[in-house]
Amino acid sequence: MKKIFIFFAIVIIVVAIIGVRYYSYKVDYNAILKENAEYEQYKDKEIYGLDLASMINKTVDKNLKNKIEKSEDGNFIQNDENSIEIEIYILDNETTYKMETFYNKGTEQFVQYYGNIKFKCSKIEYHKNTGKIKYLLFEQISDS
Repeated sequence: MKKIFIFFAIVIIVVAIIGVRYYSYKVDYNAILKENAEYEQYKDKEIYGLDLASMINKTVDKNLKNKIEKSEDGNFIQNDENSIEIEIYILDNETTYKMETFYNKGTEQFVQYYGNIKFKCSKIEYHKNTGKIKYLLFEQISDS
């Protein structure tokens, strides 16, 4: 009788452990999908510089919250887990800038010059390990 009780107790514990791990996986997976959806909604869509400035601020805040390290020049160092990098291609001088360039100089100045200019997200990359958004490229599509 004791052997049967021990056997069923072990089976219940194993099933419970598997259930908890599966539930935890689903919660993490749904959180990743939700976070990615915040950025994926901009893929191949036109947005104004004002919206892009808001996204830059939000992304810098996420990188700071996730404790992403910075290089000597103030740019975030990409990791294999949860860092997000945004680059902006400006037609005026045909140059690609990192989001930190505009953030460090003040996004207000970016909004002043590019607030009513349209941009398009032309590229999105994901972290291989986690599936989270890793990189976005926005290109200016209208002149100032």
